[in-house]
Amino acid sequence: MQASQSTMPGARSLLFLPATKLERFPKALNSGADCIIIDLEDAVAEGSKDNARTLLAQFLSELAPAQQACTMVRVNAVGTSWHNADIEMLRGWTDLGVAVMLPKSEDVGALHNVAEKLGPLARIVALIESLAGLDAADALAKEPQVSRLAFGHLDFQLDLGIHASPGEPELALARSTLVAASHRAGLRAPIDGVTVETGNIEQLAIDARRARAFGFGGKLCIHPRQVASVNDAF
Repeated sequence: MQASQSTMPGARSLLFLPATKLERFPKALNSGADCIIIDLEDAVAEGSKDNARTLLAQFLSELAPAQQACTMVRVNAVGTSWHNADIEMLRGWTDLGVAVMLPKSEDVGALHNVAEKLGPLARIVALIESLAGLDAADALAKEPQVSRLAFGHLDFQLDLGIHASPGEPELALARSTLVAASHRAGLRAPIDGVTVETGNIEQLAIDARRARAFGFGGKLCIHPRQVASVNDAF
């Protein structure tokens, strides 16, 4: 197979799909999302991770090049017992346009090691979910194989004990920091976190407009019905 050029760097809407629900991939594609993130991390129970990884490897082999180019895989974090197997499975697929989301990105050395294992054509989204990740944002953004930063604002709040009010002014500094780090590194604008109320399209639109106003270039989605509003905002 020939290498495909990933569409991920300019993606506006990035829709999560559990790795245990691969039969929903066609529906996810038809949602209009620019990128489908197949999730091996939070969406998969610990006892199901090895089987999900095996099924995902077979699934990736059945995708057309254009489908591979709009697919990303969120692996398990560095230091977990599943991480190395996730990365080993993805070696080769990243040459064909499949991108990788690295959760809990905090340490530039660890990210560099992941990039080396995946190969020079790998494109990585560094998901910032902690104060340590925010502090390292500039260094992470400057890693050659990092295409974008993303903000995991829910886990970030847990890490710092933040209880954000409507409008999330408590997260303004963090969002601005990620936008600035992306700009300094010459990356596309970062990706904002999810809106958890999947049935509240009005709130989704508010969240997406706020992210755009801060200088973000896209938003993570957890339901196909969220995609159109996110695309409209960006």
